[in-house]
Amino acid sequence: MKYDFTSIMDRRGKDAIAVDGLGTGFAPDPPKDGFDIIPMWVADMNFPTVPTIPEAIIERAKHPAFGYFQATDEYYDSIIQWQATRNGVTGLTKEAIGYENGVLGGVISALTAFAAPGDGVLLHSPTYIGFTMSINNNGYKIVHSPLKKDENGIWRMDYEDMDAKLKAEKIHVAVFCSPHNPCGRVWERWELEKAMEVYKANDCIVISDEIWSDIILVGYKHIPTQSISDWARQNTVAVYAPSKTFNLAGLVGSYHIIYNKYLRDRVVAKSSKPHYNDMNVLSMHALIGAYKPEGYEWVDELRQVITGNVDYACEYIRKHFEGVEVSRPQGTYMLFLDCTKWCEKHGKTIDELEKAGWNVGVAWQDGRMFHGPCAIRMNLALPLSRVKEAFDRLDKYVFNAE
Repeated sequence: MKYDFTSIMDRRGKDAIAVDGLGTGFAPDPPKDGFDIIPMWVADMNFPTVPTIPEAIIERAKHPAFGYFQATDEYYDSIIQWQATRNGVTGLTKEAIGYENGVLGGVISALTAFAAPGDGVLLHSPTYIGFTMSINNNGYKIVHSPLKKDENGIWRMDYEDMDAKLKAEKIHVAVFCSPHNPCGRVWERWELEKAMEVYKANDCIVISDEIWSDIILVGYKHIPTQSISDWARQNTVAVYAPSKTFNLAGLVGSYHIIYNKYLRDRVVAKSSKPHYNDMNVLSMHALIGAYKPEGYEWVDELRQVITGNVDYACEYIRKHFEGVEVSRPQGTYMLFLDCTKWCEKHGKTIDELEKAGWNVGVAWQDGRMFHGPCAIRMNLALPLSRVKEAFDRLDKYVFNAE
């Protein structure tokens, strides 16, 4: 490969909560002596990003003034070209693109523009913890419509349940996740069409988090929610970011796409009120650096690497971890393990299982935060050698310990 996805980066002391934050907040505990940390919890990557990003930041940082500025045409053109090339988006203009400090901030700006505290908001479960915290913190009532596994173990939406809950709770705003975190579903067109029909029938504004849309496993393709129909285009607030794709979360910077002027005016009005939602000049140049031709190549290679890691992990679980169930993700770099049967067979709690992994340096994440009652979420965005080491430790010291 042209880019480096095999070197093991030492992130200690480099502002990475993935390794330096262990034992604080909701992070895993540090490992016992004799084991190093394999960070597999917080959803950032352990790969060096595409070189054009630090090059763009360094080039801008050479100029010793960082005063007030406006986003450049190059910034908007980079987004328009990226969306056209990666997602087949047509008709996107500068006017439809707006800056957001983060995807969750964009979700809340849209939510507060069209619902009042105390109102219900429909989400699918399992549910991303960031949705849970931010929506609850702003005083909304989360109503979950659980995803269900079909006969092939693939997570599916329950359209009848969605419709019933929208009607019963008089809900008119839904938060949608595409691709889905933590389940890793890349929705097919017919699935999106049926979901949009349900939302349309219930007069719902759809807030679509598409931050994972670039990280699609080989053989699958992201379909933008807004492309499904004229109604979806006019009634969906879509939020994107280069941060998940290129590991830029620490720089801050996302963007929304809103075609409907009425929706756009309401969201922009909300997001502008606190006077905090302003772009960082270095994050602007980071996006421009990310969306250069090299960035396209880098993401294509990343998709191959993640696909290989997912294949290895799922096959290892199938062969070695009896009682652990996982639906192979189609996008994202996360696994969502259902450990119910394993825990029942071995008389262990999910807390004991998680702690056993943490003790040997496998810093995985409590799936109960994502509404999986006996689940664990695992990040596979590491060099394959580290993924193999993690599963070897889980085999020897956790799932098949003597």
